[in-house]
Amino acid sequence: MEWPTTIADAKRLQEEMVGRVNLTTLARKPSTICGVDAAYVNGQTVAAAVVYDYPTLTCREDAVAALPTTFPYIPGYLSFREGPAILAAINRLTTLPDLFIVDGQGIAHPRGIGIATFLGVLLDRPTIGSAKSRLVGTYDEPSDSRGSWTLLTYRERTVGAVLRTRQGVKPLFISPGHLVTLDEAVAIILASCTRYRLPEPQREADRLVGIKKREFPPLGEPSSA
Repeated sequence: MEWPTTIADAKRLQEEMVGRVNLTTLARKPSTICGVDAAYVNGQTVAAAVVYDYPTLTCREDAVAALPTTFPYIPGYLSFREGPAILAAINRLTTLPDLFIVDGQGIAHPRGIGIATFLGVLLDRPTIGSAKSRLVGTYDEPSDSRGSWTLLTYRERTVGAVLRTRQGVKPLFISPGHLVTLDEAVAIILASCTRYRLPEPQREADRLVGIKKREFPPLGEPSSA
C-alpha cells in the first residue's frame, strides 16, 4: 500500500478502513500467535515479530526489520509511524501466524482503528491490542488478583478491557483489533502470560527490539545488522 504522508490523508485512510473491521468470534483456535513491537533509533523504526506455538508458548521463529521513520509521533496515528517496519518484519517470517498481539490499541481508539486493528485489516488476520497505557475511555480499576478485569468504555461503547495479568502490577489495556471478540482477546492474553505482566510473544518482541536497535547506526553509516 502507499502510506500517507500527512495527517489529513492518514485520517481519511483510517475512516475508510474502519468500515472493514469485523469483531467476530475466531474462525478457529490459533495454533501460532505472534507478538509485534517497534522502537526508534537514529531516525529509524526497528520492528520485531516473534512467533510462538499456542497454547504451549514455545518460541518458533522471529524476524526483525528497520525502515526510516517518516511519520511524526502523534497520538492516534501510531499505525503510520510503526506500521511499515512492523509489516516488513512480518514479511520476513516463513509463514503468516494465526493471530497477532500488537503493542498498542485495537478499537480503543478515537476513530476505532488503532494499530492492532489497522494491521488486522491489512493482514486479514485476528489481532489483539495489548497496550501498557490507556489512549481513550473510562474504567473502574480491576481487583488486584490475577485474571480480574473491568470494561473500558468510550462514547458509551465497550472498546476493551483493563486486565490484571499479574497480582501487584499495573493492568494492561486489552482491545480487540480484528476478527476476534473481547472475551477471546482477554482469554488469549491471560493464557499467554506466565511470570510477567506482558504476554510472552509481546514481551519477547519488546526484548528483541531493545537488543537489535543497538545494531542500527544513524542513516548513512554502515550497519552491523
